[in-house]
Amino acid sequence: MRGVFRVFVAVFAAAWMMAGPAWAQTKPVVTSLGPDFPKTEIFIGNSFFYYNNGMPGHVTLLEKAADSDHKQDYRATMVTIGGSGFDWHDVESYFRPNAIGNYSFDEHNNVVFDKPDKLFDAAVMMDCSQCPIHPRLKSIFTEYASKNSDIVRAHGATPVFFMSWAYSDRPEMTEQLAEAYTIAGNDNHALVIPAGLAFARARAAQPELNLYAPDKRHPSLAGTYLAACTTFAALTGRSPVGNTYLAGIDEPTARFLQTTAWQTVQDYYGK
Repeated sequence: MRGVFRVFVAVFAAAWMMAGPAWAQTKPVVTSLGPDFPKTEIFIGNSFFYYNNGMPGHVTLLEKAADSDHKQDYRATMVTIGGSGFDWHDVESYFRPNAIGNYSFDEHNNVVFDKPDKLFDAAVMMDCSQCPIHPRLKSIFTEYASKNSDIVRAHGATPVFFMSWAYSDRPEMTEQLAEAYTIAGNDNHALVIPAGLAFARARAAQPELNLYAPDKRHPSLAGTYLAACTTFAALTGRSPVGNTYLAGIDEPTARFLQTTAWQTVQDYYGK
């Protein structure tokens, strides 16, 4: 019986991996940002973004590596508050003139005052890790998903929601967060980045690979890289598989994370 049980488990796991994540009950309405994908983004969130030198920076490096000629001016700006939810951020202020993105430094450390026609193409927004599903906070998530999306659009940018991942010791959060973010994305006609589903898929395939910091919530470098690859795939519609930027991760692991991200995005968007 034990042998039969082991065979059953192996077959079940293989079938699960072929079918992809089973936690996205509601299907996303927006599945692409189109061929003119964003080149400049503002990432609005919390410590899940800023761990490991900032996930947005890894996204930019993936974008630059995918564009070998570096003809595009890729830029990611990160605005984070530790532990923050949607309602902690004054999103309107992030688009005020002569403030965020007003200047930068060139390779010789000279200050360059930037005057872009538009600050950002897209705003990628993440609520606190429990807020979308917490009994006392989920109504605030719904309220500010709508408010912040309207603000972003009023400034000519595209709102995008970042689906965060379950805590390592609370896997049931995956399905709950996937449902909450997908519904919010559909209600606001916004793309959702399925990072949480990518985490679940990677853990099912390689449970020995640690995607978490010791607190079981924040990402390890591998977790940040997986989230970055998923973000790259969702925003650009391009596969990260084979991308030369590996974030210092060994190549077999990086290729696994790239593949997991791409498969998750394809499955979630139904492509």
